[in-house]
Amino acid sequence: MSQPDFAHPDKAAGNTSSPAPESLPWTYGRVFLFWLPLALTWLMMATEGPFLSAVIARMAEPEFNLAAYGVAFSIALMVEAPIIMIMSATTALVRDRDSYRKVKRFIYSLNAIITCLMLLLIFPPIFSFIARDLIKLPEHLAHLTHISCIILLPWPGVIGYRRFYQGILIRNNRTRYVAYGTILRLSAMAGTALLIHRFSDIAGAHVGAAALSAGVTCEAVASRVMAWNVVKELLAVEESSRSALSYRSIFIFYLPLALTTILALGIRPLVTFFMGIAPMPVKSLAVFPVVHSLTFLFTCLGLSFQEVAIALVGDHLENYTVLKRFAVGLGTLAFLGLSLINFTPLASIWFQDICGLSSKLTEFALLPAQILTILPCLWVWLCFQRAMLMNGRHTGPITISTGLQVFLVLVTLITLIKTTELVGAVSASIALLVGSASVPIYLQPAFSRVLRKTSGERASRGLKTQPKSQA
Repeated sequence: MSQPDFAHPDKAAGNTSSPAPESLPWTYGRVFLFWLPLALTWLMMATEGPFLSAVIARMAEPEFNLAAYGVAFSIALMVEAPIIMIMSATTALVRDRDSYRKVKRFIYSLNAIITCLMLLLIFPPIFSFIARDLIKLPEHLAHLTHISCIILLPWPGVIGYRRFYQGILIRNNRTRYVAYGTILRLSAMAGTALLIHRFSDIAGAHVGAAALSAGVTCEAVASRVMAWNVVKELLAVEESSRSALSYRSIFIFYLPLALTTILALGIRPLVTFFMGIAPMPVKSLAVFPVVHSLTFLFTCLGLSFQEVAIALVGDHLENYTVLKRFAVGLGTLAFLGLSLINFTPLASIWFQDICGLSSKLTEFALLPAQILTILPCLWVWLCFQRAMLMNGRHTGPITISTGLQVFLVLVTLITLIKTTELVGAVSASIALLVGSASVPIYLQPAFSRVLRKTSGERASRGLKTQPKSQA
């Protein structure tokens, strides 16, 4: 096959049937053009939270509905957790007909399991135990949350389906199509929210849940359609030694990733529970989704880079240097951008004028948001570390690091709630920062070992390092 023509932006963005990108040396400009559609995709997804919060905040009973939407979304995220890393796994593993079919069957089975789990959680006696006995939600808030969870029933399975096909698009250099799907998702989400808000008197939390389900379903269908030709190409590729897979090897590779996201996304319900028993629980539950949405806008710069690093670094780290320096610049940009909002008058414009919070809730949200300012920078490096570990098929430390993160979040929350009078949203932000900071510190030794191992294999094969002009 011929190499892709990077002189043309569309081709650089991934709209050719070119060979796998890890075989090529990449400059900063090429990495940027490959990353940009994925970054825009994550940024567009990140606008869902602020948009829906703004709609809900302008409807009846904003505090209760924002809180109910936040709790329901946390539960849906917890169920969705095992499937989240499917896009990274697909990007790393699917290279030919055999690997495509085996990973597809694996994912479809996992989708069925998590959908059954969601059904179990919304069963009234079980949900009542969670909402009233564990989280201790007031009766009205618990009812709003229950209906929202029922509306979100399709969410986890549909997420797994579309992330599988998005991973195939990324692996095969079609990142631009992923952005197209997200545009459709946002259009369907926004249209659903505005139409229901305009022509019905449904509660705000239910509007948010319905909009999320409609948007992700449209995106899943679009992802499958856009991956049609890529799948046909994969089905024509014979199995290679690099991509030889068994169901056992897929399970062993993916289990640490699934456990990682189960632990990571389990943090959100954990934080929700503790905010419910901390001082000023309703206000904390109301503002935290808004604070989290703002932070996520910048965190997604790192999350979008993870699949880029997996796809581009190469089997023998041919492009490691340029990706590392790109990550450093990206982390710096994320930190400066969030600081510009959280520590200037732009904070009031964001929380009050854009997100629709009252002046009191805006003031309440400011300190938790400022505490989380460094979080996106940490996540850029964390995602780069994870990408290198996944490229080396050494995923175990990722799970252990996330377990450490959850443990530290839990200990910090308990300590702050028991020993201080801090409101729940502030305690939650401090706990999330402490937990997140522990992950890259723990992963660094394993990250260094993988680099040394791969570099040694590279040297033994007599492969050249990346030219300095490319780094």
